[in-house]
Amino acid sequence: MADDRSDRPKRKRRPLITSEDVRLWAKVVEKAKPLPETPPVTLPDADAEPDLPENDPYPSPRLAPMRETERRVARLQGELSHGTTAGIDKRTAERFKKGEMEVQGRLDLHGMTREAAHGALRRFIADCTARQRRFVIIVTGKGLRSEGNGILRSEVPRWLNEPELRTQILSFSYAQPRDGGQGALYVLLKRDRNE
Repeated sequence: MADDRSDRPKRKRRPLITSEDVRLWAKVVEKAKPLPETPPVTLPDADAEPDLPENDPYPSPRLAPMRETERRVARLQGELSHGTTAGIDKRTAERFKKGEMEVQGRLDLHGMTREAAHGALRRFIADCTARQRRFVIIVTGKGLRSEGNGILRSEVPRWLNEPELRTQILSFSYAQPRDGGQGALYVLLKRDRNE
């Protein structure tokens, strides 16, 4: 039997903004003051070549400038923390955390300055993504000279959450002791579904 909706009474749609909303908004903005003028922020030239160490182990192509849609996607995906595996099937997540996947790349950041390590990490992730590598290890060291709070150990998770890298990363987690324990990270990269 067909559903005849023509005999139902039509409901009146409420306006999206009511007159009460307008009155309230007017009251809010009547005491508002504009913010003082701030000088424009100058960003580094996107085409400038970064300072690279002479013995850079990953001289892969630089990351392409990020499009606004990619930035939005990175923000919507949310920040990753150690061991977060949302969006990964249970079996893959277990194999990932246990380090049972085939290691397809390794980056050792020992002895690098913060700037050199950041650049090497970006190039490494770009290179691994371009080569369709999925499971990689990033060695940060434990920061023994700084009582276990090494700069790279704390910075790398933050860098992996930067929009340029976050769009390419599914998860990261501390490595198993055989692979460096808390001085290394397993990183699971996204697959390129276009291939």
